[in-house]
Amino acid sequence: MANMYYDKDCNLGVLKGETIAVIGYGSQGHAQAQNMKDSGLDVIIGLKEGSSSIETARKDGFQVYSVAEAAKKATIIQILAPDTIQKDIYQKDIEPNLEANNAIVFSHGFNIHFDLIKPPANVDVYMVAPKGPGHLVRRVFTQGAGVPSLIAIHQNASGKAKERALAHAAGVGAGRAGILETSFREETETDLFGEQAVLCGGISHLIMSGFETLTEAGYDPEIAYFECLHETKLIVDLIYEGGLAKMRHSISDTAEYGDLHSGPKVIDARVKESMKKVLEDIQKDKGARFAKRWIEDTANGYKEFNELRNKEKSHPVEEVGKKLRSMMSFLK
Repeated sequence: MANMYYDKDCNLGVLKGETIAVIGYGSQGHAQAQNMKDSGLDVIIGLKEGSSSIETARKDGFQVYSVAEAAKKATIIQILAPDTIQKDIYQKDIEPNLEANNAIVFSHGFNIHFDLIKPPANVDVYMVAPKGPGHLVRRVFTQGAGVPSLIAIHQNASGKAKERALAHAAGVGAGRAGILETSFREETETDLFGEQAVLCGGISHLIMSGFETLTEAGYDPEIAYFECLHETKLIVDLIYEGGLAKMRHSISDTAEYGDLHSGPKVIDARVKESMKKVLEDIQKDKGARFAKRWIEDTANGYKEFNELRNKEKSHPVEEVGKKLRSMMSFLK
């Protein structure tokens, strides 16, 4: 089992005298930066000229600089811009301003693992990856708790990269919940797989297929929406709280029997074989076909991405859901 660390294992003093530049002030940027500032760390923000986040960051109490200025002032540069633009930001504004024993930090290993960013050997490279969206990372922190986080060390030029990573993660609040040590490869490949095969791609297309099956059989679209999409949250909440066992304990015997009897018919050996192919497309030693395709599409102006996105937006479950949710006052 991988090592797990908590606040008692982390020394925020390791970062005393360090300046952390958070590059980007989106979902993770605003949350991690504010949490670290509230933990007593010296944090500045780096944003491109004209960014809509500049005033927001200033209102939140930060000094805001251009990316190049922030990188020059900082000893630790945390890149929290989208994966697709990190390489350009790094080459243009960060790399020219690096000094020996600086640290470059990521919250997803994509650009390092797939060799898009190749830092010099004289800097630390580590990861702090909270396992939750930014708004949750911030909200839970203000409530006195934390969201678990992964850390990973890619380069240890200073000899204290792990100590820096642990302190950094504790500053974000992860030491309150648990900090799990992994590698850039493991985080990147499992994260991409989880998103594609289960959490996003798997769930969304399971929902759409279920909705289509019911409506094509003549059932009311609104009823199909409730059965295949709306109630997903209720089930996922139970799984989140106590695993599959709590979910199965909480549902009716009829539902549990249906789960155990029919679930394997839907998610069968063919699905698992398809998942294996998805994983192979992600893995670097298998050719990293997904990464190559995504990078090529990025360079092509997101042509395939936008086509796929627009196709999914027009699915009937979205239209039905939009109408039903407008009548659900509790969602407001």
